[in-house]
Amino acid sequence: MKYHVKTLPVLIALMFATVAGNGQPGPVYTKYVNTFIGTAPLTDPKILGYKLPEGWRSWAGLTFPGSSLPNAMVQLSPITEYGSGAGYEYEDSVIYGFTHTNKGHWNLCNIPILPVSNPGEKRGSRFSHKKESAAPGFYQVYLEDYKVNVNLTSTLRCGFHQYEYENGKNRQILFDLARANNRVSGWNIEQAGASVLQGYQQTGERIYFYAILNTEIEKLEKKDEGQRTGSATVHLKDGRKGPVELKIGLSFVSVENARQNLEQEIGSKTFSQVRSEATRTWETLLSSIQVKGGTPKQKEMFYSCLYRSFLWPALRSDVNGEFTDASRKVAKAGFNYYTEPSLWDTYRNKDVLLSLVSPGVALDVIKSMKDVGDKKGFIPTFFHGDHGASTIAGAYLRGMDDFDVKGTYEILLKNANVAGGARPHIREYIEKGYISDPDIPNPHVETKAKAGVSKTLEYSYDDYSLAQMAGKLGDTANYRILMARSKNYKNMFDPSSRFMRGRLENGEWIQNFNPQYPYYEYMYREANAWQVSFFAPHDMKGLIELYGGEKGFESKLDSLFTLPWNPNHIARNVETMIGQYCHGNQPDHEAPFAYYFIDKPQKSQKIIDTILNSLYGIGDEGLALCGMDDAGEMSAWYVFCAAGLYTFSATDPEYIVTVPLFDEVKWKTSTGKMLTITKTGKGRDLTAIRVNGKTNKGYFVPHSLFREGGKIGIVTK
Repeated sequence: MKYHVKTLPVLIALMFATVAGNGQPGPVYTKYVNTFIGTAPLTDPKILGYKLPEGWRSWAGLTFPGSSLPNAMVQLSPITEYGSGAGYEYEDSVIYGFTHTNKGHWNLCNIPILPVSNPGEKRGSRFSHKKESAAPGFYQVYLEDYKVNVNLTSTLRCGFHQYEYENGKNRQILFDLARANNRVSGWNIEQAGASVLQGYQQTGERIYFYAILNTEIEKLEKKDEGQRTGSATVHLKDGRKGPVELKIGLSFVSVENARQNLEQEIGSKTFSQVRSEATRTWETLLSSIQVKGGTPKQKEMFYSCLYRSFLWPALRSDVNGEFTDASRKVAKAGFNYYTEPSLWDTYRNKDVLLSLVSPGVALDVIKSMKDVGDKKGFIPTFFHGDHGASTIAGAYLRGMDDFDVKGTYEILLKNANVAGGARPHIREYIEKGYISDPDIPNPHVETKAKAGVSKTLEYSYDDYSLAQMAGKLGDTANYRILMARSKNYKNMFDPSSRFMRGRLENGEWIQNFNPQYPYYEYMYREANAWQVSFFAPHDMKGLIELYGGEKGFESKLDSLFTLPWNPNHIARNVETMIGQYCHGNQPDHEAPFAYYFIDKPQKSQKIIDTILNSLYGIGDEGLALCGMDDAGEMSAWYVFCAAGLYTFSATDPEYIVTVPLFDEVKWKTSTGKMLTITKTGKGRDLTAIRVNGKTNKGYFVPHSLFREGGKIGIVTK
């Protein structure tokens, strides 16, 4: 098989035409998905904002090309470098194994398996992109050093490997269990039958596996079992012709559960059957949003981003309903248990997209978060802020209420008020209305402190989010308290510099202040003053007033997008600049829409179009992203904007209207209705919005359109 990634859509179409010929429907939407997007490095200093220092790889993309179903337990993908973002880096030339978990956050990449032939001491094989292909639910590569063609597919909890060895003798399979992206503290493997293997890998948590081969095992050779220096090699008996197939089930509970997962999800199914089922699953999901018009590149990016938006959170419960809970105990509940969302990233857009397209998964994610809250005392957060408040309140306000609403609300109130849990420095925030930072003489990018500006702004929004839930539940006392606290963002605004600026404990402004300098957690979290000074999605009217009104706000906003980035200011994940605006990281992703609030949507659209058309699918191969995908947030931003809607304040059940990339977008809602978005006019300047034939007042449309269906007409000039 000699295929190049650039011809991937054609390759996939050809492959699935064969499937269709065998009675299976050919692809309609999966053919647009390029799973390699986000795997290539971003190197252009004009886009990054600076020249990469020697030995650096930009933190852009960090995606994996392997097989997975939506929100599955298993992500079966090649690994070319341990300790990297997602294990696979497009510029690499050696594959070390095929791992079964992935997120793109420098963790996981568990249970590495590699077919080998006459390996000697070498681990890993050279490969070429010319002999590599992929599609949703499928991955293929030819291992040059071992002369093995590898095909992979997967189910929710299982992986299916197919190895075509050119040499029928001395066939081996390496279980490289001492390695993963997390530090491995122990591992075990044992033969449990003529062609059966079972065991576990221990990292931050224990992952069990149960594997069945279609050929007999001659011997299992183990070296330094359980140690980080060890590995296990399975020697296969000679004689059997045809591909070697390995079916493997995973579980976070037990080997027995891994076996049950394998029996129920794969059992006696063929590789072709499992792969076809994976294709149909993705076709169903991707077909929920159907677009017409646009360029081939825009369609590829749209469906690739839609695909990438549904790989995380990941399933953690087994087919029998058991899972390992936050207290490390085996539990069982009446719902599918999922990992915690990457909330600092995904609350902005992706969690809303999940609730629109896969409401059952979104509901179970909320129930899972509540279960964590029951065990640990607080609803989980991720990285920074307390954005479970937005994700849960937003889902509730959109009509999702089939969960313990009152119990979840009570824990969110605890998050917002009790020290030692979800919100660091919450006492200072409540008492002073802001979180301070020390005045450090010569702060650098890596200087550690409270990130007080970012926390204050984010907690203010989280308070607003929880207030909306309180209001709907009739808790007027907490509604008033939280709404008052939602104005705390104003306490960080310095009128003399016209920036959100750090304050000392005594309330004075931090003097050593350079608004262009980025910090990881001093005053700002992975941002500079420019990038957070437009964050008040719940109170844009109040924010505009801080700048002295619309003219002052517009002038400052213009400068955000035009003031050149200083190439000497280098922070690895603060990258991809339009002026001071950074699309390569999350903190200012709402800023391009801010012109709407001074009635100048055309200026917003120019920025949005620049981002959509020049910062996704870029680089020499067209495979780079402008920033880390962050569990699908970067992708979801594209999906919403390309479709003509955006979740400006993810808590609120409404969407800001933008000009879509496509002439028509048909969105099949979870209620079975159809929301149709059409664009008329040849230009990109928004002139009118019509909802069900009537002129819309303002730039927002209500969530009721996703419940009842309807038509949004976007008129441009």
